[in-house]
Amino acid sequence: MLARIEVGLKSRLNDPFGEATRKRIAADLKLAVEQVRTLKVFTVEAEISPEQLQAVAAGPYCDPVTQDFAVAASLALGQEVTFDWCIEVGFRPGVTDNEGRTAAAALELLLGRKLAKGEAVYTSTQYLLSGKLSREEAETIAARLLANELIERFTVLSREEFTAQGGVAAHAPKVVGGEQVKVLEIDLNVDDQELLRISREGVLALTLEEMKLIRDHLADPTVLAARRSLGLGEKITDVELEVLAQSWSEHCKHKIFNGDIHYEDTVSGETTVFHSLFDTFIRNPTAEIRRRLGDNDWCLSVFKDNAGVIRFNQEWNVAFKAETHNSPSALDPYGGALTGIVGVNRDPFGTGIGAKLICNTNVFCFASPFYDEPLPARLLHPKRIFEGVRLGVEHGGNKSGIPTVNGSLVFDKRFAGKPLVFCGTVGIMPALVNGKPSQDKKANPGDLIVMTGGRIGKDGIHGATFSSEELHEGSPATAVQIGDPITQKKMFDCLLKARDLGLYTAITDNGAGGLSSSVGEMAQDSGGFKIHLERAPLKYAGLQPWEIMISEAQERMTLAVSPAKIDQFLALCAKMDVEATVLGEFTAEKNFHVLYQDKTVACLGMDFIHKGLPPMQMVARWTPPVHPEPEWPADPELGAELRALLGRLNICSKEYVVRQYDHEVQAGSVVKPLTGAENDGPSDAAVIRPLLDSMEGLVIAHGICPRYSDIDTYHMTACAMDEAIRNAVAVGASLERMAGLDNFCWCDPILSEKTPDGPYKLAQLVRANQALAAHALAFGVPCISGKDSMKNDYMVGNVKISIPPTLLFSVVAKIDDVRQAVTMDAKKSGDFVYLLGRTYPELGASEYAARHGGVGNQVPKVDAASALARYQALHQAIKAGLVASAHDLSDGGLGVAAAETAFAGNLGLDLDLGLADCEGIERDDFLLFSESASRLLVTVAPADADAFEQQMAGTSCSRIGVVTTEPVLRISGLKGTTIMVERLEDLKQSWQQTLAF
Repeated sequence: MLARIEVGLKSRLNDPFGEATRKRIAADLKLAVEQVRTLKVFTVEAEISPEQLQAVAAGPYCDPVTQDFAVAASLALGQEVTFDWCIEVGFRPGVTDNEGRTAAAALELLLGRKLAKGEAVYTSTQYLLSGKLSREEAETIAARLLANELIERFTVLSREEFTAQGGVAAHAPKVVGGEQVKVLEIDLNVDDQELLRISREGVLALTLEEMKLIRDHLADPTVLAARRSLGLGEKITDVELEVLAQSWSEHCKHKIFNGDIHYEDTVSGETTVFHSLFDTFIRNPTAEIRRRLGDNDWCLSVFKDNAGVIRFNQEWNVAFKAETHNSPSALDPYGGALTGIVGVNRDPFGTGIGAKLICNTNVFCFASPFYDEPLPARLLHPKRIFEGVRLGVEHGGNKSGIPTVNGSLVFDKRFAGKPLVFCGTVGIMPALVNGKPSQDKKANPGDLIVMTGGRIGKDGIHGATFSSEELHEGSPATAVQIGDPITQKKMFDCLLKARDLGLYTAITDNGAGGLSSSVGEMAQDSGGFKIHLERAPLKYAGLQPWEIMISEAQERMTLAVSPAKIDQFLALCAKMDVEATVLGEFTAEKNFHVLYQDKTVACLGMDFIHKGLPPMQMVARWTPPVHPEPEWPADPELGAELRALLGRLNICSKEYVVRQYDHEVQAGSVVKPLTGAENDGPSDAAVIRPLLDSMEGLVIAHGICPRYSDIDTYHMTACAMDEAIRNAVAVGASLERMAGLDNFCWCDPILSEKTPDGPYKLAQLVRANQALAAHALAFGVPCISGKDSMKNDYMVGNVKISIPPTLLFSVVAKIDDVRQAVTMDAKKSGDFVYLLGRTYPELGASEYAARHGGVGNQVPKVDAASALARYQALHQAIKAGLVASAHDLSDGGLGVAAAETAFAGNLGLDLDLGLADCEGIERDDFLLFSESASRLLVTVAPADADAFEQQMAGTSCSRIGVVTTEPVLRISGLKGTTIMVERLEDLKQSWQQTLAF
């Protein structure tokens, strides 16, 4: 039986979603639509009676107080709603339909049975538009705003057409599968061009040298004899080739970070060969910091699991990981970002023996939402990407019951080629679980391979290889996934119980590469594995064995379960309605062994998969760029300049986005993303209580400044690290227990015909890593985890857009007592205002320089030794209760920080620039808007001033003004004259209006 149910708000009620859609059509497409009404459509494909269909429509699918419904009839025509066009949007075959899945579960509850094979519920949305639109305009609204044609299909009907066919605009329900299941054998004994074709058309992202390496390996007589004993031949199977492509992808193997780089600095004449940037500049500095800590080493697990683990206290550990989901978000912003957040949730959860998730972070890098230039082929408008990513992360985090406590938005025109979507998650786990350290896990020979959670589909196929190359016209739709946070949350709750009961020995997530990577990585503990793909639960029939093996379909974890505990484990999963399936077993044999219907379809040596790829050989050459200096105004009106800066995209209020995220769930939030007298000031960092019976807390912060890369990535990295640490210190974090995460996003740095400047871009990467090592050691902040994304380019035809080289540096730190935390808003009239740190004329790549059309060359530089002394002294002052407010200086410098401190506290400031510690500055605007690193603006009660100044003795600490009741920012310049008197309400309006969508 195939039936259609339509549900919509009663015609007398306003339609908020429809009105929001109307506003988006006007704002984004500049088309006048008088009204938009929306209807939800459920297409039910199941053997049920008309009475049961009526019951489900009237019950779980409809709120009788506010909604009407129609079964097998048009609600729009029945309500006699006025409209001129109907657009109906639904998912394409095979795309995850979360609402449909929930609707199916509701139907099962009503029927009292599980839906049979072939039974399902599908959803779509009808948009009823009133307005004088042409068909072309209606189709533009559908294609450019309401539907993403990569994953959705739509129908556009005029009122007359809609009425003529009885109001049914929907497509038939989705039918997937039916393909003949077969394993292909691929002959690699072909010429070079054919090898490259196989790689290119298969979206394998394997180089010619890698394809030849695989071919030569199969020709080894010993390898060939072993293959023949299992029924395989000299040709490679599609399963084997796909497995190698995922395992050897840049996304999984990090070939650039682990390769050999021949580096030349043309300024100093230095030539060096670096064997692994990761080992040299990340792993080794962390090892040195841990050596310095000695017996007090609080780093428990670094660089060897899904997330880094540190000690929180004697009873609890903390895990932290941040990931990117850039490429999928470029194609489908909602699905890509939703997958990004629920995917990174699985990283701490799958770390050690498993962690409870306590907070999320996110940082997004977009082109301007007001982008008004022609878009190259296949690129979505930045506003659409902005809104889709925001909504995807909102749904992923909020529906998972995990608070979003920290984040940023960064804008640069070059992110039109590919947005950057950083998502991070923090988890907490007992120090001991069943008497064993929680960070330890191991899959043993004989343990069973168990997959839990969602089913496998075509979504997420080639995700790892797709993310290992630039976005182009052949980028596959199958790489896109849509996560289901509800299914994942149920799985998490179940597996935490299983963890505490000791029902499994190891766990990891099914991320990039799917089962291929998760089982393959876990099997390094035991030696090897044997898996039976026909046992895997599928969303629909017809998947090929290679698709089952590498699909990255969401909400899945892989576990190692002892045969003695499998019955108890499966019973718990059944009780909690979590699907769990035994797929095979871990073995002592060093083989990656895959079977389908008892026939071997892949058998590769574990050593060949994990160690068979020799390091890449790369060339890097550094020549510093030189930029024209901006045309600075001769006599700027500084109030107007400050208001303009406050309204710039990288400085303005992000409240519109922040308010979409739940930062109160779990009740541990102390310092929230917005703070101050009216809770709308920009917090520097988050403070949370992970344990509600304790005042011990965690501080989460980050730093990111990609525009500095235009001058020097060394200083970009140093400033990002310094900003993250400074933000954390500003709220009260201790440097004695602070750990960092490095997330690199780079444009393609490998020399090729399409990347002739590869040596320069690779030299930028080397310099960034040199800064990472130097400043991690100088600040004593070890990196405990990280990730790199190295192909963030768009390339179609002759059009290439590359992102600015970007490092997101995140920190997690301890605060002994959250009641000592400090926020950034001025607290009381009469408090003294201090500027900590010295200011230099460092306006290169600053927001002020960008406002005046240039880049410049004097990028901010970090003096780590003086910064460390300043931060340590400030921390002690905060612990002693001497600090009323503290705010870091970053984008826009002192002028912006002063304005934010003032209007966040609803208190004025009276400042004298002549009292500020500065060097080489003769212009008031340079002192106000320089972005020199390591500086903070602090307010202190007069009674605490002497003690504060004594605490800060020996560091740069200038008393530059006072907090006032008058709601103005008044500033005297270097020559003693008043240079600015700005009302707080005007400054705040400038700051808030830019993104007030």
